Amino acid sequence: MELLLVSLASLLAGFVDAIVGGGGLILVPAMFATFPTAQPATLFGVNKSASIWGTAFASWQYSRRVQLRWAALWPAALAGFAGSWGGAWLVSVISQDFLRKALPLVLLAVLAYTLAKKDLGRSHAPRYAGAAETWAMAVVGLLLGFYDGFFGPGTGSFLVFLLVRWLGYDFLHASASAKLINTATNLAALILFTLKGLVWWHFALAMGAANVLGSLLGTRMALKHGTGFVRVVFIAVVSALILKTGYDAFMH
Repeated sequence: MELLLVSLASLLAGFVDAIVGGGGLILVPAMFATFPTAQPATLFGVNKSASIWGTAFASWQYSRRVQLRWAALWPAALAGFAGSWGGAWLVSVISQDFLRKALPLVLLAVLAYTLAKKDLGRSHAPRYAGAAETWAMAVVGLLLGFYDGFFGPGTGSFLVFLLVRWLGYDFLHASASAKLINTATNLAALILFTLKGLVWWHFALAMGAANVLGSLLGTRMALKHGTGFVRVVFIAVVSALILKTGYDAFMH
């Protein structure tokens, strides 16, 4: 029964994550509810081991239908990997408490800005080209990779927002590009969790398969309905993240 419950949660997480990120909002609480006595680091490890497959699969699916800027994306993915590794190491040294309180406020600012700018992310008009785009995307990868390794909630949504706001992508291209970077950040964290023996592979394999199925469905929905649909899902996910992270920070 436990495996069935977390696999269903993983399927739903894969669906949401493929569209705009934020799958951890579903899967991590489901893991904590199902295994209340388990070590948190182990549950985070299982979450990464499941979600990486859906993220990688979504990245591949998008690449077949959306024109991606590969020359800038690969350096960004490498920077994301390095940043995530550094963040995961740092979390073992210092506390995350200051981020826990700040995160809902940052997300609220992201939501307010997105709602105020009605045309934000509706048209695809990249602001940079060549080396400038590579450097800009690498900075995004490094910063959000570090955040993902150190803390994590909302990484996919933050990636999408920065690619839309800073690089001028529409929501569909931003979501597609974010998947490759997010796969790299997940991989770095997963390697660390594996080295520390914090992954339950007997759960991770079934959950990974469910996550891929959810990812397939979510990617198809995003490609079918386009950037307007992705924008609506982005607003919904960020709103849910504000409620969840605000409750965790101020009500516990």
